[in-house]
Amino acid sequence: MSFDIETADYIKLDEVTNVYDSLHQTPTYSETGIPMIRVTDIKDGMLDLSQTLKVEVDVYKEFTKKYRPQMGDIVVSRVGSYGKFSFVNTNSPFCLGQNTAIINPTNIDNRYLYYCLISNVVKNQIEQNVVGSTQKTLSLKSIKALEIPNKKLDVQKKIASILSSLDDKIEVNTRMNKVLEQIAQIIFKQWFVDFEFPNENGQRYKSSGGEMVWCSELDKDIPKGWSNGTVEDLGMVVGGGTPSKDNDEFFTTKGIPWITPRDLSTNKNKYIYRGSTDITELGLKNSSATLMPEGTVLFSSRAPIGYTAIAACPVTTNQGFKSIVPKSNIPTEFVYNFLKENLELIESMASGSTFKEVSGGVLKRVKAIIPNDEILEKFKALVTPLGDKIKHNEREIVALGNLRDTLLSKLMSGEIDVSTVEHELAVM
Repeated sequence: MSFDIETADYIKLDEVTNVYDSLHQTPTYSETGIPMIRVTDIKDGMLDLSQTLKVEVDVYKEFTKKYRPQMGDIVVSRVGSYGKFSFVNTNSPFCLGQNTAIINPTNIDNRYLYYCLISNVVKNQIEQNVVGSTQKTLSLKSIKALEIPNKKLDVQKKIASILSSLDDKIEVNTRMNKVLEQIAQIIFKQWFVDFEFPNENGQRYKSSGGEMVWCSELDKDIPKGWSNGTVEDLGMVVGGGTPSKDNDEFFTTKGIPWITPRDLSTNKNKYIYRGSTDITELGLKNSSATLMPEGTVLFSSRAPIGYTAIAACPVTTNQGFKSIVPKSNIPTEFVYNFLKENLELIESMASGSTFKEVSGGVLKRVKAIIPNDEILEKFKALVTPLGDKIKHNEREIVALGNLRDTLLSKLMSGEIDVSTVEHELAVM
């Protein structure tokens, strides 16, 4: 079957792009060098080279003999976590690891193509064409055969511009949240690890000669007026539970928020409102799950240990969490940052033969420095506005993402006109 590119409703990817496979071999990695993209590095969005493994220049040259990736290309995962697409928005050199491929647009707007590839139009095709019983695989042939909505170039550019503008706003909020979170972590470390909180004269406490006293339980000096304690002195440690999966009346799509570690693995936000599934009042009564208040700090205690989030509303969790409901004089942000700062110590206290787990009893006994109430109040006043801004940005990110996804579907199908959307966004 041949397409008339000017008139066809859909066109095959192979007709408007070049698709290059990776070498099917594992290289020797190095401490420094040029990034190599693996399946784990590919997520829908912009390509992130910051966490990749590295290879030496000669390996890079060997792996880019067929083609050197460039800005505007699109990387796709082929095996395991297949069908993920990352847009290359950098000129930095990199090469492809196993089970990946790269799409080089030749006769199509590259950003429009990216949005086509992450749309349900293409995702449905991918699900129909993956093969393999043990490990699902998206073949190079299947990638080339993907059909995408065929639009005139000026329409492609308009669609890409509309969707990119929303993604740009999301990226600005995301970057801002990273900075705000880093500021909160720096303040916590300066005040409660380095003891450089401001004294009555606004000077750094320890550096300016603030009085320190020896604490034998913690085996170090701490500021005068502070005390030693444990996590149990910071708040109540609460476990979770799972209603019986055999009873449909225990679960619902809109009920009591019920969080699992998997929810935190997909939702990287600091604040969480609900997971992928809710439970009913009946499910809550017939399980060991506990309804906890807003401000509770959720901490995954197994598989894996250390996912941390703050409940933005009353929530419950499954048994994969040991959550902390802070005491009235202990700020939520203090508990949150304490767990982040002491994650390595907490992980070292985990036990279990099949998989490591931190029990409620163990978490309660983790040693903690308890600052005086005056310093805790000052810390709360300083960092709470940062948290409020992060929460606001996260809500906006979700709203913008939902709007983008809705527009993506409707623009691709032609259900709504591009010029109408341009006008509406212009007056937002």
